[in-house]
Amino acid sequence: MSIQENYNAIKSRLPQHVELVAVSKTHPVSAIQEVYDLGQKVFGENKVQELTEKYPLLPKDIKWHLIGHLQTNKVKYIAEFIDTIQSVDSEKLIREIDKEAGKYNRKIKILLQIKIAEEDTKFGLETEEAKNLYQKYLSGEFPNITITGLMGMATFTEDENQIKKEFLNLKRLFDELNQLQTLETLSMGMSDDFPIAIECGANSVRVGSAIFGRRDYSK
Repeated sequence: MSIQENYNAIKSRLPQHVELVAVSKTHPVSAIQEVYDLGQKVFGENKVQELTEKYPLLPKDIKWHLIGHLQTNKVKYIAEFIDTIQSVDSEKLIREIDKEAGKYNRKIKILLQIKIAEEDTKFGLETEEAKNLYQKYLSGEFPNITITGLMGMATFTEDENQIKKEFLNLKRLFDELNQLQTLETLSMGMSDDFPIAIECGANSVRVGSAIFGRRDYSK
């Protein structure tokens, strides 16, 4: 199917309250523009270098989400324009984002990335770390960021029960923190597992290959 057909098929499967982040990593500017022209305004990239190369070439009303692991020394390159950083997995990174956002007199939206998968390769905060950071945020420690929600990646497995268990664990933490101050975004689910994520309470999904096709990692 074409990119347009893929995009329309994904959109038709999403409830109205679920935000689609179109993950455009490794895909060319022309493909992003095509999806933008279909009405999509939120795109996700994994790598800072790729994002900073694409940003000047595309419409300025795109809301860019950084969804890949972010090193503190790379924050400065995206602080001026990034809408949301979904992959915030340490207090050190929060402090760096807060500092760089202050230089541009803006607030950067972030999601706390929670380690829910059993795989060792996944980044993320432990539950108690996340609770402590959220308390520090509520006490005013990070004035140039807004914690808008949580993000998590389930284990890469065909065991739907395990995926569901991991997503539900994240939903429980989201509900707990939400009682302290309203959170907007629970980002769970990618091309292979977003229907399960939505069933478990996700209101934002990150879909790439199901829209753009298989990625070319040779570039």
